[in-house]
Amino acid sequence: MIIKFSSDSTEENRSQLRKFLEENGFSFNVVRTQSNLYGVSIGKRQIDIRKVGDFAGVKDVFRVSDTYKLVSRKWRKDPTIIDLGDGVRVGEGNFGIMMGPCSIESEEQVRDMVNFLFESGVRIMRGGAFKPRSSPYSFQGMGLEGLKMFSNIAHERGLKIISEVLEPSQIDDMMPFVDIFQVGARNNQNFSLLKALGSVDKPVLLKRGISGTLEELLNSAEYIYSNGNERILLCERGIRTFEGAYRNVLDINAIPVLKAKSHLPVIVDPSHGIGLREFVEPVGLAGIMAGADGVIVESHARPEEALSDGQQTLNYSESKRFIEKANRVVQLRSELNNVGI
Repeated sequence: MIIKFSSDSTEENRSQLRKFLEENGFSFNVVRTQSNLYGVSIGKRQIDIRKVGDFAGVKDVFRVSDTYKLVSRKWRKDPTIIDLGDGVRVGEGNFGIMMGPCSIESEEQVRDMVNFLFESGVRIMRGGAFKPRSSPYSFQGMGLEGLKMFSNIAHERGLKIISEVLEPSQIDDMMPFVDIFQVGARNNQNFSLLKALGSVDKPVLLKRGISGTLEELLNSAEYIYSNGNERILLCERGIRTFEGAYRNVLDINAIPVLKAKSHLPVIVDPSHGIGLREFVEPVGLAGIMAGADGVIVESHARPEEALSDGQQTLNYSESKRFIEKANRVVQLRSELNNVGI
């Protein structure tokens, strides 16, 4: 069960509740996030939750059977909205487009991309400074100095930035420069990293594992939430299967299912989802129509010259067209929902 404490809850209140729960065969863990104080209690026996609700300092009690508790929609019906400041919000009713290169490569490239996105109305720029590459000989990114440059240029034009973090030791260095930490598919179950990101007051975009189930994704999000960070975005980026005609299989099914299972925003990544430039647009639009709260797409002025993932990256003309179509699909989706279709 999840216990939500009132603002005047005391240590003594929680100590008395802990004693009661443990006597009845339940564990009890206190979780303090940016804005709330919770108790997460798990046991194999039945208990009358009204007795829990009668304890001093308890605001509400929810029975949640999922292995993931705090990220479940069973206790929190209102969807989470991620507020990045300056009017940039992502979540139910606040569609977000995140766009930019797989890797930041130079100051000239970043300035050009920032100008393009600003003029196109995109408020969040993606770009990797630290790149986990399959080959040790591939471009590994510009590192911290590149991230600082990226941050300065983007923030000058009022853009927010999202960039990937690879290990806990990078968090403090990256903290002043990013608006959203990205956890890539390879780190989806790097629990040391997830726990560390639970202690920061910055949003985290968590990508689904390469062959991960939805339950594994939600439990990974639970690691972040249970360590104190409520500001999480789930990302469907395709899973590895037996099919060899494209890079991954973008799981469109996952989008509405995740939104039914969790109150967290769901982002779709068609670039990694299919891995072929000519098909990024149709699968991205399909993901939006399926209910995604945002989309993250790779874009580059000259994809054929990109230092990483050029084969799945849109050029500016393709990016502009995608942005226009994405906004139209969001509007169409809203209109259909309003008439109950």
